[in-house]
Amino acid sequence: MNIAIVGASGAVGQELLKVLDQRNFPIDSLRLFGSKRSAGSVVKFRGQEITIQELTHDPELFRGVDIAFTSAGGGTSLEYASTITALGATMIDNSSAFRMDPDVPLVVPEVNAADALNAPRRIIGNPNCTTIQMVVALNPIRNLAGLKRVHVATYQAASGAGASAMEELRCQHADIAAGREPKVEKFVAQLAYNVIPHIDVFTDNGYTKEEMKMVNETRKIMHDPKIRVSATCVRVPVMRAHSEAIWCETERPVSVEEARKAFAAAEGVVVCDNPAEKEYPMPLGLAGCDPVYVGRIRQDLADDNSLAFWTVSDQIRKGAALNAVQIAEYLLKHKA
Repeated sequence: MNIAIVGASGAVGQELLKVLDQRNFPIDSLRLFGSKRSAGSVVKFRGQEITIQELTHDPELFRGVDIAFTSAGGGTSLEYASTITALGATMIDNSSAFRMDPDVPLVVPEVNAADALNAPRRIIGNPNCTTIQMVVALNPIRNLAGLKRVHVATYQAASGAGASAMEELRCQHADIAAGREPKVEKFVAQLAYNVIPHIDVFTDNGYTKEEMKMVNETRKIMHDPKIRVSATCVRVPVMRAHSEAIWCETERPVSVEEARKAFAAAEGVVVCDNPAEKEYPMPLGLAGCDPVYVGRIRQDLADDNSLAFWTVSDQIRKGAALNAVQIAEYLLKHKA
């Protein structure tokens, strides 16, 4: 396979390189692209030094490329998609640019892998990190008893806003400890010692774009426009790995034991659920891990047909780079 990464110097681009290497993805050639600022930088991969090239509108840059991972923002994806795919490359896009396009499959391999084989524009969407985490956990419950309604509250780490956001959180803690006024640039308010119920911009219905992504992407991935989803997305002072509290209403009552068995048997899910021994997923110990961890599984006391549970997953791994590589692995397996 001939592979390209657009946005190679960014957090997700760097994670893509790690995941490709760790999973022994077969690569005959690797091309790395970035902005004019990052062009010329050298990246080491499997013992070779690869120079990042400047991304331009020349389709020849992608001649012979089988799969191009793009993670340089929605604007870049929109501007360069035709360049990247012109000579036959399949683009796996980590931005929100094409996710709701009817001709672009939105894929989480544990849930709807086969959708990746029907990509008429040669573009496959990698869903939002919070959506990926949620649907991986919801899928075994849906397969068990159907899904009618989902409520979710997210607890999203600083890394979801990029490396500069993580640095801002570090600096805020250092400034406060030193008695200095903390600087606020990346977030809408001070994140240290705080939580911010505001991720992305607000829409006319009072929900943010981040929250509406969870609504619309879940329906598309699960092929069910009738699933009712409501989300509240919150930034928390955690460095890496998102957490979500999820309540889901099923078509029939599901016992906790049934749910636990379904989670345990599900691809990409690890059950960590022993509150008596203080065992439940927490982001501090799960950064850098691949699965979606599920715990605090219990009946919803407000609805006999509902379950409540807690999930944690590294949003740079499963929420971005790993999911994209898993899509590529599926394409390779099916020779798409």
